[in-house]
Amino acid sequence: MNDYQFKLVKVEGEFVWHEHPDTDEVFIVIEGMLTIEFRDGKVTLNSGEMFVIPKGLEHKPVANSECKIMIVEPKGVVNTGDSGSELTAKNDVWV
Repeated sequence: MNDYQFKLVKVEGEFVWHEHPDTDEVFIVIEGMLTIEFRDGKVTLNSGEMFVIPKGLEHKPVANSECKIMIVEPKGVVNTGDSGSELTAKNDVWV
């Protein structure tokens, strides 16, 4: 929609510290619990809850058990932001 993508993702464990310098990022928890860590705190989201991470804010998502989420962000945004790692996913993959 308007060059934004709605990405459905299953996550578990710790992700990498990263940031997106050019865009905000929206996390919506569909099922489970997700914690998003920041250098100065954290926010925990349960099913049905949403959080917007402002552009340029370093963060690390963590799910202690499998969590289903929807991420809303502009087309072309790399999941590991500026950090890059073995967790970098292919972009614009349709299933």
